[in-house]
Amino acid sequence: MENTNRNVFALNGATGMLIATVLLLTILAVLTYLGIKAQQDVAQKPYTIENRSAIEMKSVDNAKHIKIKE
Repeated sequence: MENTNRNVFALNGATGMLIATVLLLTILAVLTYLGIKAQQDVAQKPYTIENRSAIEMKSVDNAKHIKIKE
């Protein structure tokens, strides 16, 4: 049986590899940009911990001791 449908530039050949590479690099760039923006936003809002002695090891009430400076 002869395979006459071979094509280097088909989506499963070099073109498909280039499309996948560009797609992955685009996703990496977007996630990196969003991560940097999130870090910059958090860096602009430092926080202080008040009443450190009342903080427990595992408690949902620990969030009450954090004061964000805005």
